[in-house]
Amino acid sequence: MLEQQNVKAVQECYAAYGRKDLDKFFACMTPDIDWELTEVPGVSFTGKRKGCEQIAEYFEQFDEKLAIREFTPREFIAQGDKVVVLGHSAWTTKETQNDIESDWVHVFTLRDGRVSAFREYLGSHLGIECFECAPLAAGTAAGSPAPH
Repeated sequence: MLEQQNVKAVQECYAAYGRKDLDKFFACMTPDIDWELTEVPGVSFTGKRKGCEQIAEYFEQFDEKLAIREFTPREFIAQGDKVVVLGHSAWTTKETQNDIESDWVHVFTLRDGRVSAFREYLGSHLGIECFECAPLAAGTAAGSPAPH
């Protein structure tokens, strides 16, 4: 039963994010939440954060750098206080106009029905290539080196 409640809480968090309802989104979290994304050197919004204020800064920085084309949580797996979500996203960097597309894994830890920890697992090499390269040539897959 706890696992079903935790999945529902995480799904509500994603739904609030999708609606851009930040009040509801942050209400899904504990005030002391630990937040961690794969660190990409030179990309300010990656790495570790603590608390809702730092997470709000993350979203501001993310929105300055990336435009979301797709964000799809696909599968929810729960055990105890953990919910693992498998999903897929596609973004475009605003500065280079490079596209990045990747599957990802989100791991949520819940405490009293609210998210107390979040970890994202995503290939950091894709982010490095996307932010450091000039726009990719037409027909070149994101994450592949541009032709010379």
